Amino acid sequence: MRLARRLAGPQPGWTAHADAIVVGSGVAGLTAALRLRSRVPRVLLVTKGPLASGSTVWAQGGIAAALDPEDSPEAHLSDTLVAGAGLCDRGAVEVLVTEGPDRVRELMALGARFDTDSDGGISLTREGGHHADRIAHAGGDATGAEISRALVAQLEAVRNDPGIEVLENALVLDLLTAAPDADGRPGPVCGVTLHVIGAGQRDGVGAALAPAVILATGGIGQVYPSSTNPVQATGDGLAAALRAGASVADVEFVQFHPTVLWLGSGVKGQLTLVSEAVRGEGAMLLDTDGLRFMPEVHPMAELAPRDVVAHAIVRRMAETSSDHVFLDARHLGADFLRARFPTIDESLRAEGIDLATDLVPVAPAQHYHSGGVLTDLRGRSDLEGLYAAGEAACTGVHGANRLASNSLLEGLVYAYRAAADVASRVADRDLVQREPVERDGVALVAAPTRSRVQRLAAQGPGVIRTAAGLERAAQALAAVPTHAHEVPGVQATPQAAEWETTNLHQVATLLTLTALRREESRGGHYREDFPETSPAWRARQVVRLTPDAEPEIALAPVAD
Repeated sequence: MRLARRLAGPQPGWTAHADAIVVGSGVAGLTAALRLRSRVPRVLLVTKGPLASGSTVWAQGGIAAALDPEDSPEAHLSDTLVAGAGLCDRGAVEVLVTEGPDRVRELMALGARFDTDSDGGISLTREGGHHADRIAHAGGDATGAEISRALVAQLEAVRNDPGIEVLENALVLDLLTAAPDADGRPGPVCGVTLHVIGAGQRDGVGAALAPAVILATGGIGQVYPSSTNPVQATGDGLAAALRAGASVADVEFVQFHPTVLWLGSGVKGQLTLVSEAVRGEGAMLLDTDGLRFMPEVHPMAELAPRDVVAHAIVRRMAETSSDHVFLDARHLGADFLRARFPTIDESLRAEGIDLATDLVPVAPAQHYHSGGVLTDLRGRSDLEGLYAAGEAACTGVHGANRLASNSLLEGLVYAYRAAADVASRVADRDLVQREPVERDGVALVAAPTRSRVQRLAAQGPGVIRTAAGLERAAQALAAVPTHAHEVPGVQATPQAAEWETTNLHQVATLLTLTALRREESRGGHYREDFPETSPAWRARQVVRLTPDAEPEIALAPVAD
């Protein structure tokens, strides 16, 4: 199977210049842009929607850090390693847990307001997989929205600074690269091509040139028919990095959130998440016969790691011939629930469900991607000039399964590190602007194919995976026409819907290939035909394109 090296589209009609480009305006993108603004002459922040959009806004749970004097980075490290099921990069986790508390305090200094206790200190709670109260919340269940508000406010305050430009409603198409090396692999990154729609300062397709690009494009949720991710999460950063020649890793590890509001099998798009924090406060899972089943599955019951809970729900659904289970929070009381979870309460009430009096129908749905662009501890990819941070990156922090509330912290810590490295290298002229060259091999998948790709992802690399299902999905994905703009009669032109669908197709292909190859169950990857975890598979699958544009998968052992 071959994957294209760039998207079909018109030649850029305008050009912009910067010292660094940041793609995305979630916690990682905003953090990186703010750090770079005063450290390099010119920063360009590109965001796919409005500035205050992206996955961060939707984060209900919280941000994890060892802020309590009775907690410690070592304890946080231990919990993270357990959740990661043997595939965490220990060094990356040590960076996260030791630098995390300072990053959270800096966030507070920038204006983020976390919930406090009666003594005025930060109110810390516990979520699945944690053995200490280390989750800071804001607005009860609106932590991501508060973090986004604080960072956007900081950026708005400097928007008119000549050293920073913000392009909203702009979809990055491809990374620009310099002349290939002697082996035929693309040269260093030297910018991006992008399409600006609507209120942006530039219209149509253009080229933004810079010696450094930080991808903070979020996740891949829309590769599935049901996800808690916003509609913008179409895997753009992962696909663009792969096409440009960078390595991606841990692609098969997809976290399915156990408790997503179930409203029927035909509901698609971004679904309402019922935060793990509800279970952290004592809510229980019941099957459709009213039986509580998690205590017999795991010692931590409803607070077991998310993959354990999601798989248990799927198995109980099969045993009871049901398509959902129930979350029972009725015993927690109306006053507590409405004060602690105002956003969830409002969302459920909009669907006619009262968290205080009703059982809430829930089922697993795609929530988080542990894989992404492979980076080192400075955020560097193996493609010169390309960095990644947040959910678009694979730092090795999450391993096979993300520990609850570690994602916002990872975005903060590693965006901070990536920005510092870019600023230092730009100042030292270690990163210099190069001339882009056009890569061969274009692709365009027709927009109506999106639902087919999503269905194949659910049937192949879904919650429960088998060789037969993955092989069928791989064959069907390989049969998808990838030059739709050249097929007579097919209504497909280079535009946002087709570009997104092409990215989803490439991501679904990688998901399927890596899931088929990993013959074991571990973390967010569950194979029904290989239900046990195998020591032989304690390794990361690293994927990049060969000079012939074929996915090349290598195993990288994980150090103890």
